[in-house]
Amino acid sequence: MSQAQSSRESIPLPTTAIAVDQVAEAASGAAHWFKERTPDERSELLEAIAGALDAVQVDAVRIAEEETHLGVERLRGELARTTFQLRFFGQVLTAGWVAPLVIDHADSQWPVAPRPDLRRVLVPIGPVVVFAGGNFPFAFSVAGGDVASALAAGCPVIVKAHPGHLRLSRLVADTVAAALQRRGAPSGTFQLVVGDEAGRAILSHPCVRAAAFTGSVRVGRMLFDLANRRPVPIPFYGELGSLNPVFITERAASERLDAILDGFLQSFTLGNGQFCTKPGLLVAPEACSAADLLAERLASNGPQRMLSDAIASAHAARCGELVASDGVRVVKQGQVTEDGVTSTIVEASMAVMRSEFANLTAESFGPAAVVAVCSSHNEMLELAGLLDGQLTGAVFGDEDDPAAADLVKVLVERVGRIVWNGWPTGVAVSWAMHHGGPYPATTSPLTSSVGASALARFLRPVVFQGFPDRMLPDAARDENLAESAIVRDGAWQPARLAADHR
Repeated sequence: MSQAQSSRESIPLPTTAIAVDQVAEAASGAAHWFKERTPDERSELLEAIAGALDAVQVDAVRIAEEETHLGVERLRGELARTTFQLRFFGQVLTAGWVAPLVIDHADSQWPVAPRPDLRRVLVPIGPVVVFAGGNFPFAFSVAGGDVASALAAGCPVIVKAHPGHLRLSRLVADTVAAALQRRGAPSGTFQLVVGDEAGRAILSHPCVRAAAFTGSVRVGRMLFDLANRRPVPIPFYGELGSLNPVFITERAASERLDAILDGFLQSFTLGNGQFCTKPGLLVAPEACSAADLLAERLASNGPQRMLSDAIASAHAARCGELVASDGVRVVKQGQVTEDGVTSTIVEASMAVMRSEFANLTAESFGPAAVVAVCSSHNEMLELAGLLDGQLTGAVFGDEDDPAAADLVKVLVERVGRIVWNGWPTGVAVSWAMHHGGPYPATTSPLTSSVGASALARFLRPVVFQGFPDRMLPDAARDENLAESAIVRDGAWQPARLAADHR
């Protein structure tokens, strides 16, 4: 390894208070430049970042494997997802899909009172802090979805590095910053800070206008409260915790239980249970013995490494809480060894679920699952109705099965994504995806951290009333409307088609 490479891959030191101030001021200084970039220009910046990450793939994957214990193939796939979502947000920008203009022309006959000329545009909210996630060292970290969507919105980004992969964070941050600067972006457009104190300080800085977070309920809630205690509170988009329940109707259990259990086993152990969409609760009819059948399938599964020793210790403690719950039946108690951890399964009746609800429905970050056995469909509905907000919920049933339809109606009130006869692990980066849900799944149930709508979190509406055309923002001027997606006097008009109406 060369001296330059050794320096680039060394563990970065915590960011000092003075440096945090400089970072925030630099981001604020870059905000005006970034705000003036057109959607096409921002798309080109995202493409430049994706290309730069492709170029450092070998080193990035090697360092990620050393720091996270995740396999090479998993990491290559995750890096490919990361560069894809950067390019995807570029497509979102050029399509004009997320940030349409809304124009109401002056109308002297408007009901109640004459209407002035109104033009609603979305502008970048300003510098954004992103707290990197630990379980996806590429896709939810330094160049992950929160970062990509904030950059797409035209906001400078300050990333607080996750302590679980600091060397990788430095490499990726240097790569992203260099790609932006080669395209003429100011140095404050993208920056990295290290350390918990620096994270709290940058979140509190008056130059910062919004924040995004992926992590635990405990840490996320602490940061959310900090963001709201500021003299000027800011939006805090936190993805915190989710149990992602799976419900099996009696009919589905009688027809295809083996296939469903095979799928559940693969889903709740995928990534060693370290996915935010891991299904941690299986709700099944009492008669089908789902817990015992799962334990039989797990008999041949060996230990797997977790992301860090600290996470393995936390997982062991959480499993200790599960198996110690009053009334549960411990079907399989996992072990923590030098080689990794094995899976834990506990079974609980509906009566036990009621009495131990808070403990049994708390997220278990790792390969652990609760099997709730219900003696009737009404018990399943009751359990679904007791659940807190979730990222996902899954139902296994048939389309003419009233029991399945009843469950879906209850879950609509509690989850951000309902999966029909399938598994929640695997979140598509696409136009329709919503990755969010009511608290504690997220702090903002109206928004998504994955998919095209994710960049809307970092755009703020401003209405220009009665302005002459030459004083409007470029995109809102009559001469430029052919390049924009518009809602014109209440009628939708896609981008680049408005010329027909000029």
